[in-house]
Amino acid sequence: MAERRREPRGARKGLDTPTEVRRPLVRRPTYDADAFGSFAEQFARFMGTARFLLYMTLFVVVWLVWNVVAPPDLRWDPYAFIFLTLMLSLQASYAAPLILLAQNRQEDRDRVIAERDRQANARAHADMEFLAREVASLRMAIGEVATRDYLRSELRSLLSELDERARDDETDATSED
Repeated sequence: MAERRREPRGARKGLDTPTEVRRPLVRRPTYDADAFGSFAEQFARFMGTARFLLYMTLFVVVWLVWNVVAPPDLRWDPYAFIFLTLMLSLQASYAAPLILLAQNRQEDRDRVIAERDRQANARAHADMEFLAREVASLRMAIGEVATRDYLRSELRSLLSELDERARDDETDATSED
């Protein structure tokens, strides 16, 4: 058996040899994208309700009333309400990406549903075309088949011919006598 040579640690390997995978010292945080997306959808759904608007309005009114009516030493946001503005901006900066994420997930679901509908419509269209061809071939085949009315009319004409022959035979028999 051939002996395997050990290459020094810093030696270059060929392009056909995979390199070592180095693990980082600090691992990246991982998260469940589905769980986060579900949270974003629930958050966006809540923010689109009248209840949220009522809660936000109540929060802002309480904030304003407290910082106008409360004794000066208990107020935490004096007249310019800069802290309130900061809080609302912070809430908006978190809400906007979560709402966009929820919209993207809904768009993906809508795209999948639309594709399924398109496939179902294509199958239904193919089935309808097949059935239309079958009905057309049945009509052509029925055109060549004798119908009940046609048979009755033919039988009546045969019966009338037989009656005429019977009369002719009777007239011939009476004329010979």
